[in-house]
Amino acid sequence: MVYRWRSLFLLVSDTVLLGLSLWFSLWIRFDGGVPEKYYENFGNLLFPYILVFLGAFFFFGMYRRAWAYASIGEALALAGAVTAGSLGSLIVSLVWFPGPLPFPRSFWILNWILAVVLAGGSRFVWRLFRDYGLGLKKKKKGSRVLIAGAGAAGVLVAKELKSHYNGGIRILGFVDDDPLKQKVIVQGIPVLGTSEEIPALAAGHKIQEIIIAMPSAAGKAKRRIVALGKETGAKVKILPGVYDLIDGRVKISRIRDVDVEDLLGRDPVKVDLDGIAQYIRGQVVLVTGGGGSIGSELCRQIASYNPKALLILDACENNVYEIDLELKKAFPDLHIVSLVKDVRDRRSVIQAFKAYRPQVVFHAAAHKHVPMMEYNPEDAIKNNVMGTYHVAQVADMFKAKKFVLISTDKAVNPTSFMGASKRLAELVVQYLDTVSETSYVAVRFGNVLGSAGSVLPLFKKQIAEGGPVTVTHPAMVRFFMTIPEAVQLVIQAGAMAKGGEIFVLDMGEPVKIMDLARSLIELSGLEPGKDIDIKITGTRPGEKLYEELLTAEEGVTATTHKRIFVARPGALLPDLIEEKIIARIVSGSLPQTGEQALEMVREFLPGFKEQETGTSLPEEPGGQPERRAGRGDRETGDWLTVQNRLRERKEEENMAAKMV
Repeated sequence: MVYRWRSLFLLVSDTVLLGLSLWFSLWIRFDGGVPEKYYENFGNLLFPYILVFLGAFFFFGMYRRAWAYASIGEALALAGAVTAGSLGSLIVSLVWFPGPLPFPRSFWILNWILAVVLAGGSRFVWRLFRDYGLGLKKKKKGSRVLIAGAGAAGVLVAKELKSHYNGGIRILGFVDDDPLKQKVIVQGIPVLGTSEEIPALAAGHKIQEIIIAMPSAAGKAKRRIVALGKETGAKVKILPGVYDLIDGRVKISRIRDVDVEDLLGRDPVKVDLDGIAQYIRGQVVLVTGGGGSIGSELCRQIASYNPKALLILDACENNVYEIDLELKKAFPDLHIVSLVKDVRDRRSVIQAFKAYRPQVVFHAAAHKHVPMMEYNPEDAIKNNVMGTYHVAQVADMFKAKKFVLISTDKAVNPTSFMGASKRLAELVVQYLDTVSETSYVAVRFGNVLGSAGSVLPLFKKQIAEGGPVTVTHPAMVRFFMTIPEAVQLVIQAGAMAKGGEIFVLDMGEPVKIMDLARSLIELSGLEPGKDIDIKITGTRPGEKLYEELLTAEEGVTATTHKRIFVARPGALLPDLIEEKIIARIVSGSLPQTGEQALEMVREFLPGFKEQETGTSLPEEPGGQPERRAGRGDRETGDWLTVQNRLRERKEEENMAAKMV
């Protein structure tokens, strides 16, 4: 109904204004003294002229456009409609009055100009009302805003703020570090200076809010601007990240408070979509640990590349249930199979491969918490080494094409049992690559923001509880990535894999955990040391002050992707891997105590924990090193002999060969 009334109003308005443009064209042409014969012609042609113009306006959609948001596109359409109307009226004149034209030639030019001015002006006045109210609406004393970034994102922010908060927000200006933008005016808003001038500009213009409109900027640049903004006392907000905007998850107007992830941002990750789609599309893909932080994001991203089927395997029933529910809602046409199985149970792994024949395997199942694995080192070996071998070796049995191990920077020169177990897992998949047609690779990256058990959720919880925020050491530094970014690079590395590589992801600059804690407290609107204390607790068992991505002997080789590198492998020692890892797994003689786990690790990493005293294992409350004599302790004699286990495994492999 509103649309019809608006169209009717514009139609009546155009009828009047087009008639006036015709009359004023004559009046101007003859300086007010219009000859009598032209009066007669005007009376005869006024009605057909207006009909022709209105027809042209209908044809160009002048009554379907939202003139409150008029821009260059609408202006060009208006000019086209008036031009068509002028040509049409000229044709009518020639048909109606054979012979000389009924009006002088200059009349047609004047009429075109006046029609554009009057018809266009009547429409663009709606844009003026929307943006400025033409003084009819009393403007509020809105929040005084400074926008950091005068690029495309900054312009979009300015437009949205004008559209949605007319009078409620006053944009005083932009700041931008581009020399070409200094002292220019963008969207009617001046660029006042560079980001370094934020404190002075904020004081001079009494800025109340600073909006960072640089979605693709690196974390270092954002940290600097946030720090400058905090000096002013103004509220600092940020535009969502570039991936959120592209994916449509948020709109420009969804400006939010700065979060710590923004300060740790990276340059946007660009992936080879064709390459990824080629090795995942139409394939059966298995993700072990698919209910965890990394595994679940792997499942989300893999699902978008149209696999034939997605297998989600995890030992935790609740985790599998949640990701299964989410993906079936988001991808109703995708064949999703959720498997509650433990990678330490080889027969269960074989059953899964036999039933579904996965062609691409992402192995994310692992014990990952460093302090927990210091108290349970033998379980780190069982889950991270034996579990990896089971999935990787069964992948070979059933002729999978690719196997990607999710590894960690803690596997490099490890000081923890978690890191050491992941290093042994890397050696296992590198060894299998030499004896299998399956392509085996590993991907190393550092800490993932927001993953279960990571430092960020812990800090947020401590701040919510009133503190203190606990930091183990003031000099502690870590590499960080967001979960989606890390997973994108993992999938990309899988596309690049030829076999046997250890891919290393570029983690950017390391971040001091102390700085991270301070930033998060400040972003919560509190002051470190005053509102929330930071407590130094001391390093935990197995922790290093800094992490590394390469061992001394590895070195690095560039790839076609600027964020992914390949570690040059050292000597593999296959005989040692067969004897000290695979034979122990097959025979059921893996370590059953902390001391045995330490002995096994030192066979591959001779210097492991030598700098620590005693057995280097954490002590239990009673003060004694943890000892567990389980049923797998070879001294008890409860297990089958090595020969029996080898024979049993051979039978399993023969059975699997018949299945293939």
